[in-house]
Amino acid sequence: MDSTLISFSLPSNSLLLILHLALFLPSVRPFSDYSTLVYKNCASQTITDPTKSYTEALSALFHELLAQSSQSKFFKTVEMYNEMAISGLFQCRGDISDEECYDCVNALSQISNSLCSQSMAARIQLLGCYTQYEADGFQQTSTSKTNLLFKNCGKSDHGVAVSFAEIRDAAFAATESGVVSGNGFYTSSYDKVQVMAQCEGDLGDCDCGECVSNAVQIAQEECGSSVAGEIYFDKCFMSYSYSPDGLTDQNGRGNNNNNLKTTAIVVGGAAAIFFGFIFLLCIKSWGKKDDD
Repeated sequence: MDSTLISFSLPSNSLLLILHLALFLPSVRPFSDYSTLVYKNCASQTITDPTKSYTEALSALFHELLAQSSQSKFFKTVEMYNEMAISGLFQCRGDISDEECYDCVNALSQISNSLCSQSMAARIQLLGCYTQYEADGFQQTSTSKTNLLFKNCGKSDHGVAVSFAEIRDAAFAATESGVVSGNGFYTSSYDKVQVMAQCEGDLGDCDCGECVSNAVQIAQEECGSSVAGEIYFDKCFMSYSYSPDGLTDQNGRGNNNNNLKTTAIVVGGAAAIFFGFIFLLCIKSWGKKDDD
């Protein structure tokens, strides 16, 4: 965690209470087929490769990424062959095992060869991992961490419970704070809403929080009453899904909607307070950078 967060002064009992209220949601694992393709972006710029330098450099890159994937969830490097250099990275979801990460990155290599052959740059997103690479000389059009790469809003259901918006927004608030305190990854479920967010492995806490907050805003504004959504930026992603059948106790009785709404407000409010503290720290950190 950034030193800015460590130096922040807050009574320990208050911070623990905020963390407990905002982050008590149980962790879940929403997907099992991690090699399913979510989206691909293959650069229109292609490369002629009479000496096979590009092919060999890309092969070396994926060989190194694959080797690292059995022991790390994030890795970036540069590989060269003759005078061709290719920079690239992979990242696996924070809730999958090393073996699953390895299998996912292995699938990335095969999909890249099939779908983005000879492209100077590509980004391929699977459910469990993604890769991004570019050859030396590629003209990148945008480097913003909040550059929207892919958005998918599920079907709209105007018949969902009236409390859906409150419960969803409470889960979103917990996600915004949880991804910062969770070192860039957060997954949880609250009532019927399941959420997940992750930032690129070397993204700082403040930038991570800002990125996920922007993704949440798009989910709220553009997915509206959709019962599921996925928002992918250049440096982070967030997703959510709503399960209408997840609201029964062990005896099969439905939970009281008023209690659920009240709890959602409490959880969302606590998470918003925690995220507010983080936001203030980020403003302070950015101010120091400007002074320097």
